[in-house]
Amino acid sequence: MDIVQAAQWRYATKKFDPNRSISEADFKPIKDLLRWSPSSVNSQPWHFVMANTPEGRQRMSVGTQGPFSANEPKVLEASHVVLFCAKLDMDEAYLQRITDVEAEDGRFPDPAGKDVANQVRAFYLNIHRTELKDTPHWMEKQLYLNMGNVLLGAGALGIDAVPIEGIDPTVLNQEFGLNEKGYTAVALIAFGYRHPDDFNAKLPKSRLPESEIFTQV
Repeated sequence: MDIVQAAQWRYATKKFDPNRSISEADFKPIKDLLRWSPSSVNSQPWHFVMANTPEGRQRMSVGTQGPFSANEPKVLEASHVVLFCAKLDMDEAYLQRITDVEAEDGRFPDPAGKDVANQVRAFYLNIHRTELKDTPHWMEKQLYLNMGNVLLGAGALGIDAVPIEGIDPTVLNQEFGLNEKGYTAVALIAFGYRHPDDFNAKLPKSRLPESEIFTQV
């Protein structure tokens, strides 16, 4: 399907078929999309915890208890679940790490470009750190860019998915020791194949009209 067809085909899957699993060969493109997603100044302030076994999904489900219990079946019945984690901070050592990898990948034919790239990245980070004082929020924005990228990609691959913000980050941080690793849980995406009884699959998609959302200048 083309990209627009994929956007129209995909939907927030409310019920997965627990008897259908995504093969590792079919899930590999999802992992590639996670890795190759765009981020502001190539900051990549993320980490992903993945579960594709009953035991792994059970661990993920600890974040969907209490007020979030409606999301527990989606986690337990999906094929793969990915926990999106954002960095808690972005220090100079991390910026240098990104630049070093870029250099290894051949992005600086002119060696002086490496210093320029590091300076530009630090410039934008410092705007959020010292002026806007919203660095954690800014890093989470990059995570949502990734989530949108992966949701559309999954649709193009014929894989169903649902983003889940209704989780308890504190519980998941404890379950996977994320804070100690410099990250915090933000959201989940569950992947799999829709159940024939999923009511949401049968409903027409609904979006605001073009006349309301576009301004041509």
